[in-house]
Amino acid sequence: MKCVILWQIIVMTTELNIEDRRARETELIAIKGFMAMAELAQNLEVSESTVRRDLEILEEQGIVRRTHGGAIYVKSTPGLSVVYAERETAAAAEKQAIAKAVAAMIPEGQTIILGGGTTCYQVARAIAGRHINVITNSVQAAGLLLTEFATEVTLIGGYLYPRIGVALGATAAAQIENLRAGQLILSCAGLTEDGAYNANQMIVDVEQKMMQVADEVILIADHTKLGMRSVVKLCSPSSINTIVTDAAAGPEARRWLEAMNRKVVYAG
Repeated sequence: MKCVILWQIIVMTTELNIEDRRARETELIAIKGFMAMAELAQNLEVSESTVRRDLEILEEQGIVRRTHGGAIYVKSTPGLSVVYAERETAAAAEKQAIAKAVAAMIPEGQTIILGGGTTCYQVARAIAGRHINVITNSVQAAGLLLTEFATEVTLIGGYLYPRIGVALGATAAAQIENLRAGQLILSCAGLTEDGAYNANQMIVDVEQKMMQVADEVILIADHTKLGMRSVVKLCSPSSINTIVTDAAAGPEARRWLEAMNRKVVYAG
C-alpha cells in the first residue's frame, strides 16, 4: 500500500513539473512570438527531444504552431505570429550577419531608435544585455529586451499594425517628435538606386518622423530587398548615412550601392 501511495505522489509531482515547464515554454514563446527549439531547451535546461514533445502537446492545444526548428505563438494573434515567423525564416543567416555588423556600430551608452521587422528584431537580439537605451515601436523587439537589466527600453505607443507588430499612427508620430537618438536603425521593403521603399504610407509616416529625430540613419536590407521597390517611397539616398546589406549582394547591386556615395557595409 505504501509503495502505491509513493508511486502516486511521484507521478503527481512529475505531472506538475511538466505542466510548469510547458507553462514556461508558452510564456517564452508568447513574449517573443517565435523561439527556436534549441533556445527553449537552453532556457529550460532540458533536452531538445523534451521540448519537441512539449511543443507537440502545445500545438494540439492550439497554443503554438511548430515550424522548422522552433515554434510560433498563435493563441491570441495568429495572423501576426504566422506572418512574422515566416518572414524571420527568410534569409535568416544573412539577417543575423547584418545584425551582428550593426551591433558593432553601436557604442555603449548610446540611445538608438530601432524600427520593426525581422532584421531589426535580429539587431535587438544582437544588442540584448548591453548598456544601450533602445526606443522602439516594435512589440517583438521590446518583448525580447524587456528582461535585460542593462538595456533600457522605451516602447512607442499607437495603433498596432497587425502584420508586423509595430505601433503606427498619429499617437506614435507625436511621441517620436519629443524624442532624440544618436542612431536610427531601420529596415525596408525594398532598396534601389533612387532610395528606400516600404509597404504602406502609415509605416513610412512614422519612420520619416524617426529619421527627423536621429543624428545618424542606418538602413538595413538583406540582398533579397536590393533592386526592389514597394508601395511608398521612404527616403532618397541622401537621407541615409550607412547602408548595411549582406555579402550575397550581386555585382550590379554593388555598383549602384557604391554610386550612392553612402557608407556601405557587406555583412558576413
